[in-house]
Amino acid sequence: MQKLIEWIDARLPVVDAFERHMSKYYAPKNFNMWYFFGSLSLLVLVNQLLTGIWLTMSYNPSAEGAFASVEYIMRDVEYGWLLRYLHSTGASAFFVVVYLHMFRGLMYGSYRKPRELVWIFGMTIYLALMAEAFMGYLLPWGQMSYWGAQVIVSLFGAIPFVGDDLALWIRGDYLISGITLNRFFALHVVALPIVLLALVVLHLLALHEVGSNNPDGVEIKKVKDENGIPKDGIPFHPYYTVHDLVAVVVFLFIFCVVVFFFPEMNGFFMEKPNFEPANALKTPDHIAPVWYFTPFYAMLRAVTYPLFGVDAKFWGVVVMGGAIAILFVLPWLDRSPVKSIRYKGLISKVALLLFAISFVVLGYLGALPSTPGRTMVAQIMTTVYFAFFILMPWYSKIDKTKPVPERVTG
Repeated sequence: MQKLIEWIDARLPVVDAFERHMSKYYAPKNFNMWYFFGSLSLLVLVNQLLTGIWLTMSYNPSAEGAFASVEYIMRDVEYGWLLRYLHSTGASAFFVVVYLHMFRGLMYGSYRKPRELVWIFGMTIYLALMAEAFMGYLLPWGQMSYWGAQVIVSLFGAIPFVGDDLALWIRGDYLISGITLNRFFALHVVALPIVLLALVVLHLLALHEVGSNNPDGVEIKKVKDENGIPKDGIPFHPYYTVHDLVAVVVFLFIFCVVVFFFPEMNGFFMEKPNFEPANALKTPDHIAPVWYFTPFYAMLRAVTYPLFGVDAKFWGVVVMGGAIAILFVLPWLDRSPVKSIRYKGLISKVALLLFAISFVVLGYLGALPSTPGRTMVAQIMTTVYFAFFILMPWYSKIDKTKPVPERVTG
């Protein structure tokens, strides 16, 4: 076995790669529970890829056969119901762990120098993940899949001059049809997974080049021993690989409870209208995207007034897109002399809390039918969301901070 490893390593540096990224990659010794979600994101990605491969074996990507093939998977394929629920629940689990992973980055300043590129790759993964989820949302060809896709694709039609042509190009037809389903299927199972995997690799390579951040926001590479090893670092393997196993076990327990007992989560994970076949002549009472899109959907609906002679629908699309785009420039908005929320002042802590509240409230409002009162609340929460970023160069600069220790505090 040793000779085989040496033979392979002479032609492909497997051992060197393992040492660089695992056994000799030194991570800060003060990681807490917030650092579990990066590893859990990889776990859920593997689940989605494996269950997706098995589901495609029995799925029929056509308007005539898509819904029936999903029913066939659920009823006749051996353990098909389990594969389908693992995949559908896995989609929601993916966004749960990704949102928590992003929130940890906001708390501890993981987007700050020298990790700007790590953050940008992470946000690009998030964008690709949203596209992947949207494409997959159409595939069951149920009522909510059909009408949800119809609403989202029609938003591109609000873009002046090129909107109608762009929406037609995306659909491949004048309405959501079998052609749309077929191209979304191709993107969902081939193109976007390749993009996602490439981005994940780039994200990890960029991270391991500059090193991981920690709850103190202290760079562990600054203090090294005589061998050049960070004094406040420990090898990622075996310490954090074993450490993360605890989180994996807890996560899988919760995940399996949801899969076996609450796979629909009362309509939040799988909407009831989606158990009816798509019908272009019957509109559901309330069309809303899946919960992980609802914060942005609420922002879209919050814009109700035209501006500069342009339809409010267009400005809603601008606000919705801007809510995601502004995340990419976050590293250059934060002017605080410290990275971690531990050493930031009251203003930054309150701002982050209000931002989190606004995102959760917008997510709740986006899942409900629109009313004048809810629209007003959504407008306020949208303002709070954008104020967190737009005002950050000002409040992060004037905020009183605490002294940052030279080394991690544990």
